[in-house]
Amino acid sequence: MSGERIFPDWQELYRTTPSESLPWYHEPLDADLEQALERWQVASGRALDLGAGPGTQAIALAGRGFDVTGSDLSQAAVEKAAALAAERGASVRFVQDDILDSRLAERFDVVFDRGCFHCLPPERRGDYARTLGRLVAPGGLFFLKCFSVLEPRDGGPYRFTPGDIREVFGEYFEVLSVHETVYQGSLDPLPRALFVVLKPR
Repeated sequence: MSGERIFPDWQELYRTTPSESLPWYHEPLDADLEQALERWQVASGRALDLGAGPGTQAIALAGRGFDVTGSDLSQAAVEKAAALAAERGASVRFVQDDILDSRLAERFDVVFDRGCFHCLPPERRGDYARTLGRLVAPGGLFFLKCFSVLEPRDGGPYRFTPGDIREVFGEYFEVLSVHETVYQGSLDPLPRALFVVLKPR
């Protein structure tokens, strides 16, 4: 978890870079999320794609019948994602929101974070966990994907062990499962990741 990381200006990145060229761009629903939804028999409800970026995951969830909100820090990402949803005929509400100072007031049955948490400053992880504790509805599930300590590349997001996850989220969530996986996208080899399923305490 240690070691300072430098991240791009997300607004500038999404304003100047075609979404399809971003290393985390992935059209289908994330395979780990797809398997988890089936395992935990979640087929409907209000869903939040947190750090929605290009919007592909929010659109895929909407295609499965979820009532989806996609949020991102970058207004440029939100605008591009909304345009893509309109092009695809998908009903998704995209909003600009900073999860560390969130204006989201509703609660969600499903929250999916495929790359926001592992870019946050270490000193704000507790704030993030507290906010998620408010956003995930009782009986809901929080699905988190983040870089694993097994990822060998230099730079990029912070890395985590299963123990790190339990330390950050344990006050607000029960960790139902953690497994090693990869981030589908354009990088070769695919980055090593953890996929975590959590439920509110």
